Amino acid sequence: MTELTEQVVREDVRHWLAANWDPERSLVEWRNQLADTGWGMPHWPQAWLGRGLPVALLPAIEAEFEAIGAVGVARIGIRLLAAATLLEHGSDGHKARFLRRILTGEDTWCQLFSEPGSGSDLAGATTRADFDGVRWVVNGQKLWTTSAHHSQWGLLLARTDWDLPKHAGMSYFIIDMTQPGIEVQPLRQMNGYASFNQVFFSDAAVPPENLVGKVGDGWKIAMTTLAHERRGADALRRWGRVSDRQGHIYDEERQEIETVMEPYRWYAQRAGRVDLVLPRAHETGRLADPTVRQEISRLLMLSRCAEWLAHRARHAKELGRPEGPEGSLGKLAASNVARAAANVHRRVSGASAMLAGTDGPHDGLIAEILLSVPATSIAGGTDEIQRNIIAERVLDMPKEPRLDTGPFRDVPRNPPRAR
Repeated sequence: MTELTEQVVREDVRHWLAANWDPERSLVEWRNQLADTGWGMPHWPQAWLGRGLPVALLPAIEAEFEAIGAVGVARIGIRLLAAATLLEHGSDGHKARFLRRILTGEDTWCQLFSEPGSGSDLAGATTRADFDGVRWVVNGQKLWTTSAHHSQWGLLLARTDWDLPKHAGMSYFIIDMTQPGIEVQPLRQMNGYASFNQVFFSDAAVPPENLVGKVGDGWKIAMTTLAHERRGADALRRWGRVSDRQGHIYDEERQEIETVMEPYRWYAQRAGRVDLVLPRAHETGRLADPTVRQEISRLLMLSRCAEWLAHRARHAKELGRPEGPEGSLGKLAASNVARAAANVHRRVSGASAMLAGTDGPHDGLIAEILLSVPATSIAGGTDEIQRNIIAERVLDMPKEPRLDTGPFRDVPRNPPRAR
């Protein structure tokens, strides 16, 4: 895409914003106009609320929005994972029904994948969906479900055929989270937050039209969702920035961020807070210790390499390339950075790092970091899973022997967890 074309697009969006942006409008009204004109997600197809522009032009368009403080479409939470999945695999009916309300922020979503007996082994899911001739009936349990407590819709991976191998007998559904038969229970974490939930399904209903793709396509579609999740893992740093600008639309956006971003408040601590390492080393005088300086240098190098890897993934997306191994590489790099950061924080703060609340340094923030960092190696697929993906799909190494290739009903698995 030439520089001239980028300049033309910049001028187009600049003129459109000058004619239409008004901070006193309602948030939903403004986002509906963004969807109608395609400026909310300009790289989406023209038929589905976009303008069909190359992804490489997105940074230029976003820069024009930021220049005047114009609010964009809703991007917080699982919404855009749902949108990306439906754009690739959903029917026209799904797109017409759900995409607009995703962009306006009127609907919230959650991702119902992990289970108590098969967290990293996603294909080992035992939550079942049985068709009774009229509807799909769902029974089972999901775990580690962020935002399930205030979601209208869920992306559900469920077992629909127990006589096929584990990867082939799964299907992908859109499920109404507000119906009877779904019970959501928050889970309190050791860092004090309650971002995740366990979800119980007892004869919950899914109409036939809410099946995504075909019966048995669940694994393939779930891989699309996960690829977008891993590639966009670093985007949480940019989500939920609260503007101090004045206007009705900013007030509504701040209220949205306060509620929808709440489960993600600790994610910066989960990543290790590399930004606090040097200030803390200066505060404590530990920068004078040569071994501490060496560990800080190592951490900063790891962090910079991870940033370059994230830039590479974003650049690949801007060029319109399909989801590749960058997501797994980036997630593994993020785990290494988080663990290295936790190690440095322990060295710098010493025993005081164990103190919570006002007793601890930075009102217990360092203790919160140490408690939160282990989650990075688990969430979104464990480090071991990412290493397997990299080994098999990047390095072309042979797969490890499998003992679960027959009908799923014959595969040994963990017993169901009692409620």
